[in-house]
Amino acid sequence: MIDLAQHYGDGPIALKDVAERQAISKKYLEQVVAPLSSNGLLQVTRGYMGGYQLARAPEKITLEEVVSASEDGLELMDCISGMFQCDRADGCTSQKVWGGLQQAMRDYLRSQTLADIVAV
Repeated sequence: MIDLAQHYGDGPIALKDVAERQAISKKYLEQVVAPLSSNGLLQVTRGYMGGYQLARAPEKITLEEVVSASEDGLELMDCISGMFQCDRADGCTSQKVWGGLQQAMRDYLRSQTLADIVAV
């Protein structure tokens, strides 16, 4: 996503170009872009001269969106997500600690955009 943000406005970028620039496998990138595409963060153009580009301007995409799409959520513990109910949830000090850390992480990721990262 950072590579695509750096090349925002250049049109669709082939994954092989991103793979070469970032020294990572094209096969790995194919797996990475799927959830980003399905979550509306990437626009895909098929065919000759096709490729991937950000669906919105880099300043309109937060790191929270990117991480949430690519990591299947931001929950540090199952009991915080509400998907799992622990018998000891009431009064659980661990849940308070991890919940606070999770909120701090969300706040930070929400405050940063791809444009912020590219500008560093």
